[in-house]
Amino acid sequence: MLTAASAATGLILPTGMAFTQTASAALPTVQGGNAGHYRFRVGDILATVLSDGLIGGPPGVYASDAPEAELQEVLRRTFLPTDRLTLNLNTLLIETNGRRILLEAGAGQTMGPQGGRIFENLAAIGLRPEDIDVVVVSHTHPDHVGNLRTVDGGKAFPRATVFAPRADWHFFVRNDPDLSYMPVPEDFRRNFAAAIKRSVEPVAKGIELYEAGAEIVPGLTTLPAFGHTPGMANFLVQSGNDQLLLTTDLAYHPIVNVDRPWLPGPDRDKDTALASRRRIFDMAAADRLLVLGFHYPFPGLGRMLKTEAGYAWVPVNWQF
Repeated sequence: MLTAASAATGLILPTGMAFTQTASAALPTVQGGNAGHYRFRVGDILATVLSDGLIGGPPGVYASDAPEAELQEVLRRTFLPTDRLTLNLNTLLIETNGRRILLEAGAGQTMGPQGGRIFENLAAIGLRPEDIDVVVVSHTHPDHVGNLRTVDGGKAFPRATVFAPRADWHFFVRNDPDLSYMPVPEDFRRNFAAAIKRSVEPVAKGIELYEAGAEIVPGLTTLPAFGHTPGMANFLVQSGNDQLLLTTDLAYHPIVNVDRPWLPGPDRDKDTALASRRRIFDMAAADRLLVLGFHYPFPGLGRMLKTEAGYAWVPVNWQF
């Protein structure tokens, strides 16, 4: 994930990247807050969406080819602020065969002060970081790896084996990545790259690198979804006849990247990312798969509907 803007829009870059909350994006605070976890089943697998909070930025970052007037009108028509698009951080915990597997680590504080909620949401379902056996990240952007490091530099999930895509690890971690494709100031790029290296440092010696297409554990398969980053994967969770598809960062928000075909600005290779998006969205629509969008409004679950114009996002009904 990436947020971008000039200093005039409230960009802060001391330890990570973020935008200040604008008045038009804010809602009245509810004392005590709301639930940040959502449980359901995929066959015999217990699945829990765990919110790590929120990030966001100027809408044009996430709809890079949208005509400005049309983008503004779409946002107004869908009751969204026109100056800031808020994105959720929907990590997924699956419990299967006696193991607890976390899909995406979340942002922590690398992308601003509204991230880092996953630990309190784990506690709300009676778990500690020590209870996580495996962490699998789809790609190594800061909002997917930020929680791997504690404030004092230790392993946030001390018992977990961490899996990351090999191509991303080589591009972002083992080398000094060329981030010139990112539509942001140069100092933002430097901080973005540094946040990745800092976040993964505690797990670097024991990291397990995978090629997209590999099965991580029985019931969890990775799918190639290249373009956003060199090695980004999607996840397919399967148990019996039930399936759940995690589309990670193929799209940021259903209003601008699903219901409309606008291209996310942070995609490193926009043509490859578009081909991945179409291929996987076509599969999701044809197979009527349950889908989890990492940045979609919490809990991020729904289905892809194929339309004459492209696709439409249909949220699932809430389960109690």
